[in-house]
Amino acid sequence: MKRSMRICAALVLLAGVCGPLDAQEAGDDAGPVRDLETLVVSGVQPGPGLWKVSTGSGHVMWVLGTVSPLPRRMEWEAREVGGVIAGAQEVMLAPGIDIDADVGFFGGLALAPRLMRARRSPDGRRLEEVLSPGEYARWSTLKRQYIGGDRGIEKWRPMFAAARLYQEAVEDVGLRTRGVVTPVVEDLARDHGVTVSRPMVELKIEDPKAAISEFSAAEIDDLACFSKTLDRVQDDLGYMRERANAWAVGDIEGLRSIPFQPFEDCEQAWASVQALSDRVGDLRAQRDALWLKEVDRVLANNRVTLALLPMEELFRPDGLAASLQARGYRVEAPGEYDAASPMDAPTPDDGVAPPAG
Repeated sequence: MKRSMRICAALVLLAGVCGPLDAQEAGDDAGPVRDLETLVVSGVQPGPGLWKVSTGSGHVMWVLGTVSPLPRRMEWEAREVGGVIAGAQEVMLAPGIDIDADVGFFGGLALAPRLMRARRSPDGRRLEEVLSPGEYARWSTLKRQYIGGDRGIEKWRPMFAAARLYQEAVEDVGLRTRGVVTPVVEDLARDHGVTVSRPMVELKIEDPKAAISEFSAAEIDDLACFSKTLDRVQDDLGYMRERANAWAVGDIEGLRSIPFQPFEDCEQAWASVQALSDRVGDLRAQRDALWLKEVDRVLANNRVTLALLPMEELFRPDGLAASLQARGYRVEAPGEYDAASPMDAPTPDDGVAPPAG
């Protein structure tokens, strides 16, 4: 039985989730780090209200803005979303990118050592040799705080080391990056027998071994990515916590006021890898174009659709919500539409349930 080998996803997971190549060794001395309180909301929380995207035909797409990370001990109530799904014809998950290589189960096992090596610095240099003295000192302090005495990570490429640091720091302050929203939405759709779709740019790597080998040997301009990620860990964890709390309690204005820190430097670092760019092109542009095409489809065919979309795409002046307005759709934030308007009110035969309030 064959399975898909997600090349880019696997490389990211190696940096942020998998253990080090070498055994962890203790012995680093403690250093001065800022004590960051980790008070985040817990228990059952309502989450934010829904955006409304509508057409003159009366068809509506309700959009739930998502953020990551979210409180680790929070249980999302999802009552409003559940009411929409009950009367919807389709649930559209957040857009994504799937880069795979059909190599079979044993082929995937054979590639695993190559993937493990891909996160290492190709010339064997350690982080202390790659980074400036000041940047390495900053890294060492944050590493002691959130990772501990792992010496193997010192042999990683900067972008992979930074990704691991980010993941550990997020978990340390009581947050998590996955498993809060999408599983609940999928379960609700399954309970109501509603179709689930996901706009997914699917690109197949025909020669995965060659791609990984090229990546392993490639020079990557990832020092800006590394530095910005350290900035986020030093300065943005408080914002992440506030953002997570605001999402949990449904504070839209609070979410608007908290700055988002995009990972553009890291995206540019990935884009600089010739071994990947030659094969896949501009993935973000492809993803956005596919999502907009899917929105056209669901608004033409469905009376009611629920869609998930990263919150920054709803807030940014050049985000996907702005693209929808440019295409002639009406986009309204929570509180800007009348939930009891004729367009939203269910009729005896359509089963459409609008969000409450």
